Amino acid sequence: MSLTVWASACRLKPLRRLQRIQGHMMSGHVEPEVLLEKVGGAGVITMNRPKVLNALNLTMIRQIYPQLKKWESDDETGVVIIKGAGGKAFCAGGDIRAVTEAGKVGGSLAQDFFREEYILNNAIGAYRKPYIAIIDGITMGGGVGLSVHGRFRVATEKTLFAMPETAIGLFPDVGGGYFLPRLRGKLGLFLALTGFRLKGRDVQRAGVATHFVESKKIPDLEKELVDLKGPEDADVSKLLDSFQNQSSLDSDKPFVLDKHVSDIDRLFGSSSVEGILQDLKADGSEFATKQVEILSKMSPTSLKMTFRQLQLGGRMSLQDVLVMEYRLSQACMRGSDFYEGVRAVLVDRDQNPGWTPPTLAEVSDRSIDECFSSLGDEDLTFPA
Repeated sequence: MSLTVWASACRLKPLRRLQRIQGHMMSGHVEPEVLLEKVGGAGVITMNRPKVLNALNLTMIRQIYPQLKKWESDDETGVVIIKGAGGKAFCAGGDIRAVTEAGKVGGSLAQDFFREEYILNNAIGAYRKPYIAIIDGITMGGGVGLSVHGRFRVATEKTLFAMPETAIGLFPDVGGGYFLPRLRGKLGLFLALTGFRLKGRDVQRAGVATHFVESKKIPDLEKELVDLKGPEDADVSKLLDSFQNQSSLDSDKPFVLDKHVSDIDRLFGSSSVEGILQDLKADGSEFATKQVEILSKMSPTSLKMTFRQLQLGGRMSLQDVLVMEYRLSQACMRGSDFYEGVRAVLVDRDQNPGWTPPTLAEVSDRSIDECFSSLGDEDLTFPA
């Protein structure tokens, strides 16, 4: 290479690098946050924000909801599949930071996000066609709402499920008050109060997922799902069962909470959060002591709110639960614990929130009653 050519090549390198960066930035702007595709006989929804673990925002909700309704009445769409891009997460939750910022200044997002998210959750719960959520990766908060109310939920060894809201001054929403009390015994209450994480096959064993399929088999499963012709629930169920039967990974390992199922039923059976803590302290076992330590870090208001949410929700329809949860969401927007929890856990990450009030004893029944009060004309209503 001549000196002149080498020199011009050197000058071109930074230019090419700049062009690559600009190209990447431009492509970043046009990359859709959610992909909505028709593949074979299936409508396929892909959450497409892998850098933020596919966190759900209002723009995504406003794209998914009308498309779901369209596919529901489309004779050529037999099933709906929902999944996440990037291989790490299905959907790690709602875009909590944006909601926090809006709530602080009285922005409408603090109402709109919860309202439209819950309307979407209800549409999934009432969907007339087979709805299959591939919960491969982190599935928390808003991601649970996009999956758990559908007829089929497929976990893999990469699935990580949790409802950790009491740690940020919130409560397990998106219909948590409906599905959690319907898990066996007191398991749902335990998961709701402590934010305990379930992984892999245990997500199905707990009853959160309907099936377990090894991650490497998911592409083949998707291919067979989109090839199904006018399937009924039974056809989808049969196909998922066959893939599950081929997935032996971790099948010999016991359920992570196996040894503690009876302890959970006994120790979380009190009629109040204070009673639960009293029973845990009196028990004194390693497991019980660990739960006391975990619960002591949670927002006392959130714990009491969540306890009552699940008590009531166990006897309510999904729609009624979502109306109740919308009231609770707005109570959290009016309070201070949610903002403090997000600051401590997600923003400053000092893990040292200053809750108001700081103890369970100081959280009055009256203040909790107010959280559940009707919002009048502002109550959540569902489209006809």
